[in-house]
Amino acid sequence: MAATSTSTQEFLDDFRCPISLEIMSDPVILSSGHTFDRASIQRWVDSGHRTCPITKLPIPDPVTLIPNHALRSLISNYTLVSFPKPLSYPDPQSLIQTLINSSSPMDSKLNSLDQLSKLSKRDSAIRRKLTESGAISAVLNCAQLQEKALHLLLNLSLDDDNKVGLVAEGVVGKVVAALRTGGGDSRAVAATVLTSLAVVEVNKATIGAYPDAILGLISLLWCGNVRERKEAATALYTLCSFHDNRVRVVENQAVEILIRNANSGLERAVEVLGLLAKCKEGRQEMIKFGGLLDVLVKLLKNGSSRAVQYALLTISLLCNYSERMRVLVVREGVFEICVGLLEDDNEKVRRNANSLINVLQGKKLSL
Repeated sequence: MAATSTSTQEFLDDFRCPISLEIMSDPVILSSGHTFDRASIQRWVDSGHRTCPITKLPIPDPVTLIPNHALRSLISNYTLVSFPKPLSYPDPQSLIQTLINSSSPMDSKLNSLDQLSKLSKRDSAIRRKLTESGAISAVLNCAQLQEKALHLLLNLSLDDDNKVGLVAEGVVGKVVAALRTGGGDSRAVAATVLTSLAVVEVNKATIGAYPDAILGLISLLWCGNVRERKEAATALYTLCSFHDNRVRVVENQAVEILIRNANSGLERAVEVLGLLAKCKEGRQEMIKFGGLLDVLVKLLKNGSSRAVQYALLTISLLCNYSERMRVLVVREGVFEICVGLLEDDNEKVRRNANSLINVLQGKKLSL
């Protein structure tokens, strides 16, 4: 009987929308591969979000929602099951007071933080209460709560209004400190928080100018584990849509390690290189590395559509800048590769392949 109960609970967890935590009535698949209830993800999109609520990675615009017929059928077959009542949670205000109160025992603070993290993930009203209460400052000043506090920050940053307020409140310093010295999953989560905060344009400059923010992300690329390197590259990609941050990344010697990461399979690294190639400093630094072209050609042949798209962009910008690079690219057979890519299913790949063909034929790109 216990095994049956556990099996049923596992099914129910799979049937819940990651946003509302309710059983889904109309499950749909986002381009990130994650499934949500249509009503919940539609509200997310209608609010102006263009990232996946789970991965925080960008999603294409217009947003496509694909019906998950298989899951819907499974849920339908379980409609006769008597679902357990939703869990009841303590009053959010009392949890906040526990966090703020300096005399609260550490165990109580940890429990309150766990509860608030769960509640804030699905309830924007609770996220608003938290940001207005002063609880964030209290939590961040407690080193023992570092990793849990970062998860809470990540939830709070789901709302664009909170992103600016959190940065104004000074959370960047605490996040950067965790990025440099955190234990467990803290460094990866800290990088993800920076990505989320940097989605808002005004925050890109503030975060990029903060001492050690960009250097901390680059350090993760050098010595982090797979997850940490992926999150660090994603944060750099988000920050580098702002020109001054591209220069900062280049000045902090990121080009070489980005090339190494791209060569080892971290495709997000080539996306960052594509953005760095948009600035003169980035192009000058890339041309110094003889192995870069080999990495980019390998991605053209075997990478995902997005990796091919950014490899083409990077090569185009470098060839537009350097006649010597143009000669090397032609020798590597990239022109012929581009001709083949003109038939690719991805419109951005076709467009970038056409642009590179034009550059190799002597036409200048307008930057």
